[in-house]
Amino acid sequence: MPTLRWAVPDPPPPDTQVYVMASRFEIRSRGDVLRFFLKSLSAWRQVRSAPGALGASLIAQPSKRTFYTLSWWVNRDALYSYARTEPHRGIMTALRSTMRSSAFTFWEAPADRLPIPWEEAHRHLADQARAGARAERT
Repeated sequence: MPTLRWAVPDPPPPDTQVYVMASRFEIRSRGDVLRFFLKSLSAWRQVRSAPGALGASLIAQPSKRTFYTLSWWVNRDALYSYARTEPHRGIMTALRSTMRSSAFTFWEAPADRLPIPWEEAHRHLADQARAGARAERT
């Protein structure tokens, strides 16, 4: 499945910072993959017009039961406002039982680096996983 991308026509000034979020979702069963994907498309439509959203991308790997999201925002409050707004809020609740695991990571980046490359998002997610594994061992 291709990576879904979009960009906002009026990007922020290059001398500002943006708030970035990357996530990884692993679905419990193959039977839940289609449901997760269809719900994620609804959230995708919402983020395209969400106040403060600067861009987003989705990688769907249905055969691996894994989905990745990457989004960038004018600030943390804009992201959290989106997450608390319907339909995203209801989607999170409805899909919680389908998750085998999920991971989220956040960081700031210069606006002139948009769009954030997927390689960077995967690196941040891997760093987060390593930090979590170290914390569990101690």
